[in-house]
Amino acid sequence: MIHFQEFTLANGLRCIVHEDFSTPMAVLNVMYDVGSRDEDPDHTGFAHLFEHLMFSGSVNIPSYDEPLQRVGGENNAFTSSDITNYYLSLPAANIETGFWLESDRMLNLAFSENGLEVQRKVVVEEFKQSYLNQPYGDVWLKLKPLAYHAHPYQWNTIGKEISHIENAVMDDVRGFFQKHYAPQNAILVVAGAVSVAEAHRLAEKWFGPIPGGPPYRRQLPQEPEQKEARMLKASAPVPLSALYKAYHMPARSDARYHAVDLLSDVLGRGKSSRLHQRLVKEQALFNNISASLTGSLDPGLLVISGKLNAGVSLEAADAAVEAVVAELLASEVNSLELEKVKNQAESSLVFGEIDLLNRALNLAYSKLQGDANLVNDESQRIQAVQVPDVHEAARLVLRPENCSTLYYEAVAAE
Repeated sequence: MIHFQEFTLANGLRCIVHEDFSTPMAVLNVMYDVGSRDEDPDHTGFAHLFEHLMFSGSVNIPSYDEPLQRVGGENNAFTSSDITNYYLSLPAANIETGFWLESDRMLNLAFSENGLEVQRKVVVEEFKQSYLNQPYGDVWLKLKPLAYHAHPYQWNTIGKEISHIENAVMDDVRGFFQKHYAPQNAILVVAGAVSVAEAHRLAEKWFGPIPGGPPYRRQLPQEPEQKEARMLKASAPVPLSALYKAYHMPARSDARYHAVDLLSDVLGRGKSSRLHQRLVKEQALFNNISASLTGSLDPGLLVISGKLNAGVSLEAADAAVEAVVAELLASEVNSLELEKVKNQAESSLVFGEIDLLNRALNLAYSKLQGDANLVNDESQRIQAVQVPDVHEAARLVLRPENCSTLYYEAVAAE
């Protein structure tokens, strides 16, 4: 159980405080309700670009890192399809430095041509190194647009293509900031050795004067139901051929989400899963194979992925995966199998709550979904899933016509 209190400032900033005086540290987490799904199809990669720009200095503070390091702090950030999250940790006695830094760049981010050029180059280089020149790095660049034809989940957080970042101009950057980086589009979590009263005082002092900004109304194109199987074949000089199968599934807030999550665990979580036991251990077709969810706020994907052993054809590997899926569809999982994956999920929750930063992040993400207490209800929702729920989830998701398959063939380097 994560105990917390919450309040909202007049400008719309939602604030959550999780007191924990067992540590001398504190965490300040600022989550913005913006991700790559909020980008224009012709200007993708902007949410991720902003993750970098937010560290390039504000009008009042040229270097974000230096003041934080002087008080023993560290920071980082990440961008996903749904959110952009900034976090820092430091001794609780110096928490006001965190409030100062985060509020200043929310209000007065420096829009310099030099800063934009520097960060643009950094992101372009990341695109090349992590996606284009990395073995299997372009898999999601191929799989997402295969699975999604309408929803903006069809592109990665890095963007559709390098040119969208290379051609980013200052007017576009300013417009994106003004639209999304406002108090009413953000959630602030303070966790650690800071009292609710002190966190409230500092939030009012540093964030209270920032204008709330215009409301952002999300209107995204919804993905139509996939009615026929899709296939894409690609090749690259990688060590082993790989198979990817993506099935559309319900959104994070859907009542069926946890049943699908446990279904994916039955299929491919760890060495005791069905896919590993059958296709790695018994048939030796795969070097490794797993199943996982994208966990998206909008309807996401259940993805089966694996690297084949040398000499195994992609067609044979695909047929073997289909056989395991067909077997699961034909009969219900047994109660012991379901209990095992429930226990695995429960362990992940418990261990995740050990870290103060994880608690702050999970509170923010739950609040973004509409209720910060969702973080405390997660275990109950997992335990509520029964055998028939998993079988129903399998029939809903694991339909052949609902699947997009990528054959990623290993070829010799030219």
